[in-house]
Amino acid sequence: MGAIPHTGGVGFRVWAPHAQYVSVIGTFNGWDGDKHPLQAEENGYWYADVTEANVGDQYKFLLTTAAGTLKRIDPYAREVTNSVGNAIVHDPNFDWQGDDFRAAPWNELVIYELHVGTFNDQEDNDHPGKFASVTARLEHLKKLGVNAIQIMPVSEFAGERSWGYNPAHIFSVELAYGGPLAFKRFIKHAHEQGIAVILDVVYNHLGPSDLDLWQFDGWSENNLGGIYFFNDVRAHTPWGDTRPDYGRDEVREFIRDNVFMWLEEYHVDGIRFDCTQFIRTVDGSCDHDLPEGWSLLQWLNDQIDQKFAGLITIAEDLQNNKWLTKDVGAGGAGFAAQWDSNFVHPIRLAVITSQDEQRSLDAIRDAICFHYNEDSFDRVIYSESHDEVANGKERIPQEINPNDPKGWYARKRSTLAAAMVFTAPGIPMLFQGQEFLEGEWFRDTVPLDWDQRDEFHGIVRLYRDLIRLRLNCGGFTRGLCGQFTQVYHLHDERKVIAFHRWDKGGPADDVVVVANFFREPQDGYVIGFPAAGTWKLRFNSDWQGYSDDFQSHPSTDVVADPGECDGLPCHAAFSIGPYSVLIFSQ
Repeated sequence: MGAIPHTGGVGFRVWAPHAQYVSVIGTFNGWDGDKHPLQAEENGYWYADVTEANVGDQYKFLLTTAAGTLKRIDPYAREVTNSVGNAIVHDPNFDWQGDDFRAAPWNELVIYELHVGTFNDQEDNDHPGKFASVTARLEHLKKLGVNAIQIMPVSEFAGERSWGYNPAHIFSVELAYGGPLAFKRFIKHAHEQGIAVILDVVYNHLGPSDLDLWQFDGWSENNLGGIYFFNDVRAHTPWGDTRPDYGRDEVREFIRDNVFMWLEEYHVDGIRFDCTQFIRTVDGSCDHDLPEGWSLLQWLNDQIDQKFAGLITIAEDLQNNKWLTKDVGAGGAGFAAQWDSNFVHPIRLAVITSQDEQRSLDAIRDAICFHYNEDSFDRVIYSESHDEVANGKERIPQEINPNDPKGWYARKRSTLAAAMVFTAPGIPMLFQGQEFLEGEWFRDTVPLDWDQRDEFHGIVRLYRDLIRLRLNCGGFTRGLCGQFTQVYHLHDERKVIAFHRWDKGGPADDVVVVANFFREPQDGYVIGFPAAGTWKLRFNSDWQGYSDDFQSHPSTDVVADPGECDGLPCHAAFSIGPYSVLIFSQ
């Protein structure tokens, strides 16, 4: 489909079943619609081979229809001059030599979500950041311990600044970010640093602005979108009446081809599907299913699994539907994981609530233990994401203390949330700048303040230490990569919770996590431990090295003695600072 360069010119193919006549116009023929007509093929496809055309030429399709003569950008355009400009004949070839990268197993992924336009905006306020500016910060992410980047959508959108969730041309990479070649270079650089790239894609709606797909070949019903869209009530979404027609084979193939392009031509390591509840339902509710959308998700995941086994697909659904991450063969949608609102909302509430007495440890326990199916890593857990820190919500430090978002309370309680993210079962995810206390809320016009990385270098180290423990870099916390979790101690009055994580169990595997959600330290506090002997303190979030005004409360290694406590065979006493987390292992 689209423009197909070859040694003798360029082939052009387009789907326009209601067109009466189609030609291709461009810089190679003086934009003359009479010179290169396309021949009708079966099922509404049109094709021509143009020997005069070359890579780099600009072009459009000229359609003669019952609605008049229409100039359209190629729906499969791999490159455009801008969202309302011309398509460009794009050479998909790229030197991937040496790129044999494979992403970490899902239970060892640490994801960092970022927005290209604001992550490292090195220019002026008139232009967003680019892929090259993200590349310049890969060393920071590698040192932090991140091994996967989740990129907010990069398909060509209207204007130069956007979150990316308004795709005008899903096959073309946003030129303001550097375009397709720059994206491939970025991915190759990320792989060289050992970092996977997961791409956010939007198929629940398109546009709605700058959308040449709208009434593409002149036909529509009910004055709606035409061949690429539903033309009845199913077209409606919160973002416009532009839901693709998931029941039409050509539209399903259009979406499938887009997924495969990212995986094949760009070596992307995973796909995150935006807002799948508006693919599988008409109105986002469980009462109005959209069977065509559900079957599309199943088909896509089945196709990906067959051709790209091991690549991760993630659903953002937020309705906690366990069927999303069940196998297609069992009737599920086949996603590897989904964003977990059962985790983020109670954890955020726990740390932004100002009164300790109002924190619910039951809610924290349920957030830690929740799982969709049998695999503890079929959920992505986080305390900040682009959705959670915008649209009326702010970054956690800002929510904790709007008057002093860099102060002691904001630092202590935001890192308390971070410790839950990296010790609970699931795939942990950070949002850009979280590791150095980025404040306020996310906007596509405001770049990260990288000066804060130096100002809060201790907090950056805290995140780095948590990630190292989460990935078992020291060889003594394998349990944090394991399937099993038991919250065995919960003292709601003193706001202390403790849980046990393990894979196979035993020394270097069993991990005990203790969290104090209270403003005062706890001394001589006794809880159960899974085994007798010395339990080394691997992490203390109250360590003064993380911040000068942290208290370095005297938490130490402990010796667990035989004697049942909390349903475990042994027990030990310890001290823990205010709003702090301790991590022990043997």
